[in-house]
Formats: sequence, structure tokens, C-alpha cells
Amino acid sequence: MSTLREKYKTDVVPTLTERFSYSTPMAVPRVTKVVINMGVGDAIGEAKLLDQAVEELSTIAGQRPAVTRARKSISNFKLREGMPIGCRVTLRGERMYEFLQRLMNLALPRVRDFRGVSPRGFDGRGNYTLGIKDQLIFPEIDYNKVQKVKGMNVCIVTTANTDDEARALLDGLGMPFRKAAA
Repeated sequence: MSTLREKYKTDVVPTLTERFSYSTPMAVPRVTKVVINMGVGDAIGEAKLLDQAVEELSTIAGQRPAVTRARKSISNFKLREGMPIGCRVTLRGERMYEFLQRLMNLALPRVRDFRGVSPRGFDGRGNYTLGIKDQLIFPEIDYNKVQKVKGMNVCIVTTANTDDEARALLDGLGMPFRKAAA
């Protein structure tokens, strides 16, 4: 069992139960899945960029991503419906906890001038979305093999009903939220 899952069971569940006065431990919010999405718009002209993005995302996530395709044609971007344009992977269970632990403890502190992630990334239903500008913050990526810097979106889906519950959950797990300006 990963250390993040143990931390959730031993520290976060009792804290949230006390703070929000849940009647049972099963009512405590938990992280259900993490979706990592990498859009590669330049893959329209150069297909090798998409292959490299798939390889890098599988290295980061530990799981092979699915290639996403364009839903509709846009003539200004020379984009046709059905063209491969990105990749995404959904992590659950043990892989999800391993990825979150690496994200919070290794990758995010490697961001230049890092002061914490924005506390405004919640969607109103207890899910949190975080944008990462380049894939080089992950230690698994070999700097010499990268042809182009690509960003990604990380969406953390929880069972929380409100943003306050989700923020307390992620804060308890160790997500480094930016402090509000005083």
C-alpha cells in the first residue's frame, strides 16, 4: 500500500470526520481517479510529436495513454475531424496514489519560482484541475530526448460534495496550495 493511501486512512479520515462531522467513515470524501490530458496541437503537421507525447505520458503515468482525436474540423488550423490531436490517461487505485505522491512531493517543487498551486482550480462539485506548463518537472523524463516542451492538465476527481470538503481532503493529503495574500 502506498504511503499516501496510508496517510489518507490514518490522518485524513479522522480529521475530516471531526471537522465536517460525518456519521460514518464511508461518508468521508476520497479521491476516485486522476485524469491526465496532454493536448498536442502541433501533431497536425508533425505526427512524431504525438508519438513522443504518448511515450512521455506513459512514462509519467506508468500506464499507456489513449490517443484523443479531433471532434470537428477547423479549417483555419488545418484540422480535420478524426485527426489524432492529443492523449490522455485515467489513473485509479494504487497507480493513482503513486502518481499523486510523485506530483505533490517531487514534481511540483521542481517548478521554477513555485509558491504553491492555485486554490481556485475547483469546479464547484469537489473536483480539482491543475495545469502544468512543461513535462520536464517530472524526474522520469529524460531532458535530452525532449524535442518540444508540452503542457498537460491534471484533473483530480473526488467524491466530495463541496469545494471546501475537497480542499480539506487535498490539503490533508499534502497538496501545496498557495497561501492567500494577506
